[in-house]
Amino acid sequence: MSDSRPNLVWFMVDQQRTDSLGCFGNPVVQTPTIDSLSGRGTRFTNAFVQHPVCGPSRVSQMTGHYPHTSGHRTLTHLLQPWEPNVLRQLKDSGYHVVVAGNRGDVFAPGVTEESTNFCGLLTEPDPGALGARYTAEDPEGSPMHRAFYFGRTPVPDGAPLVDSDEAVIRTAEQWIAEAAPQHEPWIMWVPLIFPHPPFCVEDPWFSMYDPTAMPAPIGAEATALGQGKARFMDAYRDIYGWGDIPDDGFGRITAAYYGMISRTDDQLRRLMEAVDRIGQAGSTGWIYDTDHGEYLGDYGLVEKWPSGLDPQLTQNPLIIALPDRPEGGVCTDMVETVDLVPTLLELANTEATHSHFGKSLVPLLDAGGSLESPHREVAFSEGGFRREDHHLIEQSGWIYEPKSRLQRERVELTGKATCARTPEWSFVHRLYEQDELYDRQADPYETTNLIGSAELADIEAEMRGRVTDWYLDTTDVIPWVPDPRFPEITHGYR
Repeated sequence: MSDSRPNLVWFMVDQQRTDSLGCFGNPVVQTPTIDSLSGRGTRFTNAFVQHPVCGPSRVSQMTGHYPHTSGHRTLTHLLQPWEPNVLRQLKDSGYHVVVAGNRGDVFAPGVTEESTNFCGLLTEPDPGALGARYTAEDPEGSPMHRAFYFGRTPVPDGAPLVDSDEAVIRTAEQWIAEAAPQHEPWIMWVPLIFPHPPFCVEDPWFSMYDPTAMPAPIGAEATALGQGKARFMDAYRDIYGWGDIPDDGFGRITAAYYGMISRTDDQLRRLMEAVDRIGQAGSTGWIYDTDHGEYLGDYGLVEKWPSGLDPQLTQNPLIIALPDRPEGGVCTDMVETVDLVPTLLELANTEATHSHFGKSLVPLLDAGGSLESPHREVAFSEGGFRREDHHLIEQSGWIYEPKSRLQRERVELTGKATCARTPEWSFVHRLYEQDELYDRQADPYETTNLIGSAELADIEAEMRGRVTDWYLDTTDVIPWVPDPRFPEITHGYR
């Protein structure tokens, strides 16, 4: 008997801003596949990740826990065998679970294999392609190289560039063609690296965009003394010397970034066609999201920061399209990516086996994006470290060495922070510096800090109370399997 539960493809890119997609209002970037997917499902305009850095955000999406709940706040504290993860729960519920590639910043050793029926690669990346990918146009130490811009990736003889992402896509295509079950539901997680820096892509995508026609970023002057933005912004910009970027520099960076996104859009098209070729397009749902965003020149910055909670880093371009659900839906409610855990479990017709903090999005999908009551009143994001965590902060090399060094030497610039967002307001509580309050309707990119304004004192107090209540509610979880009280022990010396 055929299992009627939907197949699912979870297509997760890395470091993509929500405003870098056509369906989210960008008039320049070319993303026809993603835009079409949005038309077939529901687009979430107020979805937020729980952490602005790769690993903690992905762990949060797999567990339904906030980063602080179990201390998943670094790139080196990965999901442990005894911790819950939604892929393993889906496997236990009868899904055939596939991870295309090896996303090494999520699962601790052994957990990927334990949680899947297939993981890894069927196509290996070409070492020459990897070398080409990280060949920079500008010399090391130049302003653009310091801004993670590597430019046009050379392609020998016009051959396809089989880098890490292409190997993942070819693996996914091959698995779909050769191994996708016909009578059992399956889920495939497809985690890509693009459009994560360095900013580089081969033709035809590199030549797709005119650097002089790119949207202008928010200027560095928005972080000047007295503007109320976090202090890391000036220090981060200074340690890389990004004030020396040429006038056309951020346009070149954005053009390359958009080219990287158009490449992932084309790879998504290929996976959709692969599913269509095996006759399962009508029984397969799609989830498109990312782990976090990218500054992309805003405030004179590129990349991300562990306590950066601006919408450029925390807003998620979440799209979900499922068989036999309304099309063209737009959800403006507040949504968190921890909501993906109960959503996936409900679609799999299985119950959770652990405490989590997500709320299923299925009712919104069934209703085309809108219900009488809001899905959430507030969405939370968090990040950063305590001063005492200095020895736990990652030590990175290559283009990330100055950033890593700054974080370790001035830990207060990475101080723990939490952001509470409602449709109207954003409130950021920072451990080591002043808090922030933004009017999201008048100031959607959160450039003008209104903290301390007498006429907004009640709003500030209300938002501060929301943060306090959230921490009290989510500080820990109780395991569902109890330990026996008063266990027998072996008495005597050891």
